[in-house]
Amino acid sequence: MLTVTQKEFWFVTGSQHLYGEDVINVVREDSEEIVKGLNDSGKLAYPIRFKEVVKTADEIKHVMKEANYHDEVAGVITWMHTFSPSKMWIPGLKLLQKPLLHLATQYKREIPWDTIDMDYMNTHQSAHGDREHGFITARLKKNNKVVVGHWGSERVQEDVSAWMTSAVGYIESQNIRVARFGDNMRNVAVTEGDKVEAAIQFGWTIDYFGIGDLVAEIKEVTAEEVAAAYEDLEKVADLEVGDNTPEYFKGQVEEQLKIEIALRRFLEKGNYTAFTTNFEDLHGMKQLPGLAVQRLNAEGYGFAGEGDWKTAALDRLMKVMANNDRTGFMEDYTYHLVEGQEVILGSHMLEVDPTLAATRPKVVVQPLGIGDREDPARYVFDGVGGEAVVVSMLDLGTHYRLIINAVEAIKPDVPAPKLPVARVMWEPKPNFHDGVKAWIEAGGGHHTVISLALTVDQIIDWAKMVDLEYIVIQ
Repeated sequence: MLTVTQKEFWFVTGSQHLYGEDVINVVREDSEEIVKGLNDSGKLAYPIRFKEVVKTADEIKHVMKEANYHDEVAGVITWMHTFSPSKMWIPGLKLLQKPLLHLATQYKREIPWDTIDMDYMNTHQSAHGDREHGFITARLKKNNKVVVGHWGSERVQEDVSAWMTSAVGYIESQNIRVARFGDNMRNVAVTEGDKVEAAIQFGWTIDYFGIGDLVAEIKEVTAEEVAAAYEDLEKVADLEVGDNTPEYFKGQVEEQLKIEIALRRFLEKGNYTAFTTNFEDLHGMKQLPGLAVQRLNAEGYGFAGEGDWKTAALDRLMKVMANNDRTGFMEDYTYHLVEGQEVILGSHMLEVDPTLAATRPKVVVQPLGIGDREDPARYVFDGVGGEAVVVSMLDLGTHYRLIINAVEAIKPDVPAPKLPVARVMWEPKPNFHDGVKAWIEAGGGHHTVISLALTVDQIIDWAKMVDLEYIVIQ
């Protein structure tokens, strides 16, 4: 199973020496209580560590440099408890290379009208400080997140947590490595892209390998390894022999398990977290990888078909952000155009991600009318329903663009006995007609990543962090 190393966020409070040491001590105590309250809320995806109250440009610069250096730090949360003059934040914020959240909050929820005096006003100048801090982050074009409200509010805690998820995606994006087995599908435009720009803007590494490299690894897989994988498969899925003989069925499934074992071994050796295949590049392969891909998807590997490395990397990114929950590669296949019931049926030749399954997967062996190889084994299931987001990345030549569509995923309620692939259905927002039209006009591709665990705002937060143009359809 692919995992993300433990991450934390630093809480940095802004103040200045003008107020005196007694006030600074209050500021520190209040900051520590806020951090404890946030951590104890149970709402945060990752822990927060109170770092320090910064009062000078040198202190700010030091803590930002330290945050850059520590790999476990995924971002910095700033709070302007008192008035912190923004010019002293310039050197530090210019150095900061990690996501930044400005928490516009206040220690006390209410103004104490009976006791409020100038000492209180000087000690609690958050509204004053927020404006100063907001100006300098805007002037420096930091693309930071602003969360507003009392720190004890569930909404504020949930907003902070959602941003944390995007920030970890930003950090882990730098570690995404895609292995491409074969090239892009010939003559397809939308799957192409500038790999150098992707490395610069997103931190992605994209490497090509001939299919022979994978075939050589397949030949090294032992019968004992395949037998162990078959036992594991029987625990998580129903094996449906269908019209096949039991011997033929088992042999075809075992071939997919050999591919799975070889793929995992190859990816682990190169530290790859995503991969692509292509049905036009199968020399030496007995089957197009199907079940093999799906089982690696379940472990957190990103994937896309036809050599589409952009979507494979995006899939891995969103899986990291979603903690591999109900998130996977998808393809728009066909429409249901009955008036008032319009939906998109999404699927793929074989490789629909089982994290999207609403039903226990079945393993079937059926012919595949593409690729000119043996009948492959694959998982078949119906997808989950609920609020979701569908995302596509495209290269426009001058820059990358992200298309983000809020959708309503729908669990299929009509059987499709002759369709031997998993299926996911959704209705685009704001409605089918306007959603599909806007998607096509924006250049959105047929390959996407769908997630029922992430929101539009979380995707936008990540896009801002990497300075990526995005279009939202909702």
